[in-house]
Amino acid sequence: MRERIRYCHYSLRTEQAYVHWVRGVVRHSGLRHPREMGAAEVEAFLSHLANDRHVSASTHRQALSAILFLYKEVLDTDLPWMQQIGRPQARQRVPVVLSRDEVALLLPHVTGAYGLVARLLYGAGLRLMECLRLRVKDADFDRKVIVVREGKGGKDRVVMLPSALQPDLRSQLAASRALWAADRAFARPGVCLPDALSVKYPRAGESWAWHWVFPSPVLALDPRSGARRRHHVYEQTVGRALAQAVDRAGLAKKVTAHTLRHSFATHLLEAGVDIRRVQELLGHSDVSTTMIYTHVLKSSAAGLPSPLDALPALH
Repeated sequence: MRERIRYCHYSLRTEQAYVHWVRGVVRHSGLRHPREMGAAEVEAFLSHLANDRHVSASTHRQALSAILFLYKEVLDTDLPWMQQIGRPQARQRVPVVLSRDEVALLLPHVTGAYGLVARLLYGAGLRLMECLRLRVKDADFDRKVIVVREGKGGKDRVVMLPSALQPDLRSQLAASRALWAADRAFARPGVCLPDALSVKYPRAGESWAWHWVFPSPVLALDPRSGARRRHHVYEQTVGRALAQAVDRAGLAKKVTAHTLRHSFATHLLEAGVDIRRVQELLGHSDVSTTMIYTHVLKSSAAGLPSPLDALPALH
């Protein structure tokens, strides 16, 4: 299963998720081999997820995708019942968006490197992992742009580098270079590289250009190679720092790292930026995905007076 996933160039997170769900269906079916299982066992497992574990529709679909990948790509089996299994419908939800005042209130409470991450999420519309995976060579101070490599769907794109962040970003790069220099002094393995670049350029992982903008202060084991090397900052630590900042700012909304990206898109549309340009900056394949932000702007409830406001004053 892992071998086939890597052959298809799926991400490590997808590999971990797919292996997790395949183990789950095998255990739920009494450790039977998948070749001995059929629609009944698969549907029983998916029903268990929905009814007993109360997983979301997206988690349900991910588990089904993992099982279908197992049968089609690993076992080379395409059975009729695989196309008949019901798929839960995705729920269209209006994203949580902060106002400009709320963003201005929140950001000062996120300090240090995490503060710079939060400002990049809002200032450039990055996804959290896109931000944490930035390499030194991806920041172009002269052109005031950031190149996002291998974003969602494996696509590259170019986003703006806010002028207000340049001093802090240069300071972060100085801190990153200190860790890079220490790693080189101790002859530690270089950072991991995407795809087969480590084979084509064996020393590239040790170069400054490929080093992380946001390196972790501690070393970690590479889950695929087993090498002990420096990874980027973990997304969970950023999430915790942001949650603490939300509490300190006294915001009542549920704010995640993705909320800052939602706010970036909404505020650009409010400023009159063309939706196709916003789509390009966000890296959406389809403009219909970007259209969700217009629902926030053009809600029929926004600015519409309530009939309660038209009642005569009650005494």
